[in-house]
Amino acid sequence: MFPVAGDRKPVPFAASPFIEIEGRFSPDGRWIAYAGDETGRSEIYVQPVPPSGAKWQVSSTGGTQPSWRRDGKELFYLAADRNLMAAAITSGATLQAGVPKALFETRTLPVNVIFPRVYQPSADGRRFLIITMFEEAEQRPVSVVVNWQAGLSAEPRP
Repeated sequence: MFPVAGDRKPVPFAASPFIEIEGRFSPDGRWIAYAGDETGRSEIYVQPVPPSGAKWQVSSTGGTQPSWRRDGKELFYLAADRNLMAAAITSGATLQAGVPKALFETRTLPVNVIFPRVYQPSADGRRFLIITMFEEAEQRPVSVVVNWQAGLSAEPRP
């Protein structure tokens, strides 16, 4: 972590023998959610900032790509079965994560260098932008409208 105030010296957030990736700070900056493999598969964890040794495991059936709702009261992630999951978060001196619930099944692309994150929640967590894949038989043409704002003020064409 690189502090933007004080002595501005970088400090490691996690220094363990496990893979710990995809860190996302909570909106208030007090917590960081990340994917870690200390159970043998990728799961979602939350730790306080700065690290104190406390840690909460949010997922239990695998998880990647944690994302916070803008108010910090919900944490989203992709489960191993590609379901988009949500866990209610209550924070004070400590953090409490509710039992994760499947919101819906996704058809996300595999995570790779081109698409390291395949979804983004809206601020209120009620809508999601998701990069999906379709089977060849399901491919549909895509229409892209450019300069659409100019059409809003233009006079109708005869």
